[in-house]
Amino acid sequence: MKDEKPEAKVAVRLRQVCKKFGDMTAVDALDLDIRDGEFFSMLGPSGSGKTTVLRLIGGFELPTSGTIELHGEDVTDKAPFERNVNTVFQDYALFPHMSVLDNVAYGLRVRKVGRAERRERARAALDRVQLGKLAGRKPEQLSGGQRQRVAIARALVVEPRVLLLDEPLGALDLKLRREMQVELKELQRSVGITFIFVTHDQEEALTMSDRVGVFNDGALQQVDTPRGLYTRPNSRFVADFVGTSNLFTAKAATQRYGRDTEFTLRPEQIVFGEQAGAGRSSGSGEVLSVAYLGATTHVTVRLDDGTEIVALHPGGGDGIEPGQAVTVSWSDTDVVWLPDNAA
Repeated sequence: MKDEKPEAKVAVRLRQVCKKFGDMTAVDALDLDIRDGEFFSMLGPSGSGKTTVLRLIGGFELPTSGTIELHGEDVTDKAPFERNVNTVFQDYALFPHMSVLDNVAYGLRVRKVGRAERRERARAALDRVQLGKLAGRKPEQLSGGQRQRVAIARALVVEPRVLLLDEPLGALDLKLRREMQVELKELQRSVGITFIFVTHDQEEALTMSDRVGVFNDGALQQVDTPRGLYTRPNSRFVADFVGTSNLFTAKAATQRYGRDTEFTLRPEQIVFGEQAGAGRSSGSGEVLSVAYLGATTHVTVRLDDGTEIVALHPGGGDGIEPGQAVTVSWSDTDVVWLPDNAA
């Protein structure tokens, strides 16, 4: 008999968690398991409920109903300091009058750790984020990326089992954000604890996460790996929010496939020119716009049935101009049906 793979341990478990602010429901009957040691991102637009869920896990908000467990312990009604978690906020909240070392050691000081031990642990935490040489500086003497790493070191020095990150890269410029995405993921792998990351940036979530939960209107729409979310979205919302997606109406699907259900295709799955063969579909249309993006060119096409799609053309898109008649095709195996939006 083949050995079964042991079930992953659960770091955070939410069951039927609801949070209301007056008449507004911010989180609605949420069930979610986050595994021990994974990098889990909560992704969604503003007002989707993701930050409220983070605050519920951290104890900064208490649920209206439902239960929250951390490593099997019910912490539903416990205060933040009674939970073995720590939080990194977007503004970092560093003390400007303290040195970098004292900022990192502050949490240990509050916990009555002796001066020598807390300074030793703070230095080790700074070394972990490659800032040991800057221990004597003040926060104002650091770059945005360095301040972000100090905030992470301060959160890690108290050895939480779960680290909560509330859009900590939001204030950084694009280049630095991408660098910090890689650094954060490598840091999470090295320390081995659970990271729960809130973001509205789908590229950020896909780049960093082991799994992603997509939120909308206070509800969890889908939980999957980044690849799973991108290639197998389970709804119109997820398909449209995660990456660029071409949505075909149920009417267009009926005309092409005899199936009265919406479907979606990613731009990279559409090629120019009709490629003959079984299992392929094609359509003719007119080029509406051409956007050069370096390695690829985004070409917007209006098909004869009125559907507007975006296709990727390799390189500079030479020979494709607005107003030009074109034919596009795709493999039927790349079609993702959206049954929850059936007519």
